[in-house]
Amino acid sequence: MQTMDIGLVGLGVMGENLALNLERNGFSVSGFDLDAGKRNSFESRTQGLNAQAVHALADLVGSLQQPRCVWLMVPAGAAVDAVLAELTPLLSAGDVVMDGGNTLYTDTQRRMQALKDSGIHYVGAGVSGGEEGALRGPALMPGGHAPAWPRLKPMLQAIAAKTEDGTPCCDWMGPGGSGHFVKMVHNGIEYADMQTICEAYALMHQLLGMSPADMSAVFHEWNQGELASYLVGITADILAHTDPETGEALVNLILDTAEQKGTGKWASQVALDLGVTAPTIANAVFARTISALQPERVKAAQVLSGADTQPMPDRSTVLPRLERALLAAKICAYAQGFSLLRAADKEHQWQLPMGTVASVWRAGCIIRARLLQDIRRAFEGSPDLDNLLMDPHFAEVMARCQQDLREIVALGALHGVAMPSFMSALSYYDAYRSTRLPANLLQAQRDYFGAHTYQRVDKPGKFHTRWNG
Repeated sequence: MQTMDIGLVGLGVMGENLALNLERNGFSVSGFDLDAGKRNSFESRTQGLNAQAVHALADLVGSLQQPRCVWLMVPAGAAVDAVLAELTPLLSAGDVVMDGGNTLYTDTQRRMQALKDSGIHYVGAGVSGGEEGALRGPALMPGGHAPAWPRLKPMLQAIAAKTEDGTPCCDWMGPGGSGHFVKMVHNGIEYADMQTICEAYALMHQLLGMSPADMSAVFHEWNQGELASYLVGITADILAHTDPETGEALVNLILDTAEQKGTGKWASQVALDLGVTAPTIANAVFARTISALQPERVKAAQVLSGADTQPMPDRSTVLPRLERALLAAKICAYAQGFSLLRAADKEHQWQLPMGTVASVWRAGCIIRARLLQDIRRAFEGSPDLDNLLMDPHFAEVMARCQQDLREIVALGALHGVAMPSFMSALSYYDAYRSTRLPANLLQAQRDYFGAHTYQRVDKPGKFHTRWNG
């Protein structure tokens, strides 16, 4: 019988928890996975609930109310295409298919184009919050075929995280691949934010000789102020955690090799394609790639010399500066992310609601932070804001913190602590506020060896000089 509200394909941790979230909020769910073990797990966890596991896609489609709504939570890429190849012949015009994976936005646009004559509405939705968020309330960023939104809105806003004022952290991003693009940028900012926090940890550990327990107390204190955020909060928890086998701080026993799933790399690549300056996001990706060279780095440490010995800095002086420097670097990372959103919006004519994006990120997602409230206000007050750094509030915060950022970067450099995110944030800030950059010399070099021409400050036009003539 066609009685179920939504079908969910992919019953891994995220899919299963989203299904439980939907059911808890009053929506009946049919779930399917190729893996019989996952189907059995779903049946077990939904015993007595208004949910069921089915054994084939055809059974899932047959169980749904019309117009049907199917949510895909399968790995991005070929798996999505394989499911769509089997699923779409079973659907009708007016049905909705939503991909909630970390899909590259151009793949979403390609799939929308392929379905344009079928009448099936296709949506690409960013989903953030991890396993716990999926169960308790994620941040959701849907975009695609607009007619799908009235069908999806009641369900998605019901299961989404809520801000303190009760606003659901879910809203329509726009047409095309906008939803997955917004999620990609979210993840790029996440990469930068995580790396900058890790560099603050490295400075505390290597320069100040602080124990993980001491660092945990500092991050806990920071999480009560302007730096209040999910990532700062979990860092405090992580540093306080001890290994039950050895009694040591668990963080000290974890191999320093970080993995990635691609969204940070995509954000960096797209920034280059669109001509957007996003060095803190890109350097966070590179920090992960160099971490993967762990055996090679161990060898290099025996060969390459480092900084000269420096006096040990005073902890009481460094920590307040580090707190303000971390805030400044975080703001620069958000500024780069929103500049990337603005450039894509101009390129694709999505009409992204920038204030709404910041609002959706205020709860549920990984980069949720107190400063997102100020970011929302900035874009709602000035929808055409060129750069977040130009907002009066953030300009004032940077004025207050930028000297601390300089001193922390200098401290790290003098002591040989790798700080690519802090350093790139400072370079970004200084370059953006410069009335004149050395690109005049660069353009002269290009004209010298390649006759690429240049422009002048005193008269219009393009010019070429025979430099060695």
